[in-house]
Amino acid sequence: MRDTRESRLLLVLLIAIAFALITVDIRGGEDSPVDGARRAAATVFGPVENGVAAAVDPIGNAVGAVRDSGERHDRLTVLERENAALKQKLGSDDRNRSGVRQLDKMLKRAGAGQYGIKGAEVIAIGAAQGFSWTVTIDAGGNDGIKRDMTVLNGDGLVGRVTTVGPDTATVLLANDPDFTVGTRLEKTDELGFATGQGDRPLRVQMLNGKAKVKAGDRLVTFGSQAAKPFVPGVPVGRVVRVDPAGGDLTRTVYVRPYVGFTKLDIVGVVVQAPRKDPRDTVLPPKPAGPKPIPTVTVTVTPSGPPADGTDPAAGTE
Repeated sequence: MRDTRESRLLLVLLIAIAFALITVDIRGGEDSPVDGARRAAATVFGPVENGVAAAVDPIGNAVGAVRDSGERHDRLTVLERENAALKQKLGSDDRNRSGVRQLDKMLKRAGAGQYGIKGAEVIAIGAAQGFSWTVTIDAGGNDGIKRDMTVLNGDGLVGRVTTVGPDTATVLLANDPDFTVGTRLEKTDELGFATGQGDRPLRVQMLNGKAKVKAGDRLVTFGSQAAKPFVPGVPVGRVVRVDPAGGDLTRTVYVRPYVGFTKLDIVGVVVQAPRKDPRDTVLPPKPAGPKPIPTVTVTVTPSGPPADGTDPAAGTE
């Protein structure tokens, strides 16, 4: 398209419409009028994302590279490709081992909380419908995934499902500014609401302005009615800063999430809530403190005078 006045006006109009749709979507929440279009987009683009993820799979590339190399006559090229394929396969083995570790850790967390989960893999980062912190997973409606289900991994709370397609779903991450979850402080049962702040710690508004909170305290999800969008007891994070109490009705603390949102891979969608609140049982054991060093005290008892009655301090003539 040539750079004309009409084309520039069309571009400005399209940008204005895009921002208007984003505003309507945010204000509409779950009843957003564009939710149907978002589901349709998930249906259309979900298989594409799955295909792209499969195309860049290291094992598939390794097999393809070895197969292609057999069709070439240049021996040097063949050796180079075989070497590259071997390196990719080794890298894939490392990734597979990492995936097994993540899955094992997640299953232990789910077992501790008695959560029924559906395992999934992150296949895309970000979403076409806005600037949110989201990921796309390779499980959708055909796998029993529904909107407003809790998503976790081996470390703790990942987020909640917002959009579901037949084979994929979009997850809003817990560090997104539009994400809010009810929290409960370990042992003390003090309640609050955690809100995402991007790459900064979560901001938690404690309901009790006089709540006794200190750095190192841990929080879990409080849970929602009918366990949607959040099941109870999922680890959220650890307190890193506490605002001074100023006599307000609420108190603000800052929490570093357990989950690393920039390196997500294997996740689990909670498709069945626990029968009872697991409370603090899903939290990892606290690290043992340093062992005390035993202290040995030596007491010196002064000796008495010699048996012959002489003074040892006296001089001789």
